[in-house]
Amino acid sequence: MPPTDSDRLVHDPDGGMPRLLEIMRRLRDPATGCPWDIEQDFASIAPYTLEEAHEVADAIARQAWAELPGELGDLLFQVVFHAQMARDQGLFGFDDVVRAIADKMVARHPHVFGNESRDKTPEQQTVDWEKIKAAERGPARVLDGVALGLPALTRAVKLQKRAARVGFDWPSTDEVLAKLREEMEELTEARNTLGEAEILEEFGDLLFVMANLARHMNIDPEAALRGANAKFTRRFARIEDWLAEAGKTPAESNLAEMDALWNRVRAEDKLRGDKLREK
Repeated sequence: MPPTDSDRLVHDPDGGMPRLLEIMRRLRDPATGCPWDIEQDFASIAPYTLEEAHEVADAIARQAWAELPGELGDLLFQVVFHAQMARDQGLFGFDDVVRAIADKMVARHPHVFGNESRDKTPEQQTVDWEKIKAAERGPARVLDGVALGLPALTRAVKLQKRAARVGFDWPSTDEVLAKLREEMEELTEARNTLGEAEILEEFGDLLFVMANLARHMNIDPEAALRGANAKFTRRFARIEDWLAEAGKTPAESNLAEMDALWNRVRAEDKLRGDKLREK
């Protein structure tokens, strides 16, 4: 059977965006597509979309530039998947997605695509961006529109930024640190005297204030925690290496031995950091 136009496009390495859209259409074809792809819906695919976005961020954090095209492709495929499901339901299509983001970018950059002056600081452009977004939303509550699906720390920072724009904010980090100490005391009290639900609430309050402290110090809390995770992973792997040299696994060790090795890793890191600062 001769190949169809669809077959030729699907197998064309230079087919570009039309090729990817056709692959997705074929995957979702009710008669000849993939059973797994056919049965998916927006809710079932959304977790994969978040996962792929995190994998893009991970590749960037690791500066794994050779991996980044593949990770960005995985994320783009998620957009294509959602657009095809929407087309299947008669809601919208991929062209509508492209048109929406293109129109938005033009509207939100009048200093590039319109008559406004480009003679602005990045900070002023950020303020103007938020004003345009607010105008697009129309009358709304201050915290409306902060996506529920964001990572919790990121959403906390965005909620606090929104509140700060109307003056609901501490003037400096001193007040935030004082609140942090207060929340730590309340968490300790909850641990000693209250139940599980109260402990969970107080722990959440403590994290929320930590996010606020990050905002006041111009720190991305997600990036900071990713860095801490990477450091912990690297240091624990070093402990495993040393234990392996002694013919042990972590399960065959004990806390005192591993803690001593942990302090040895920290000392090595400090020495390495001191040498780098001397250069």
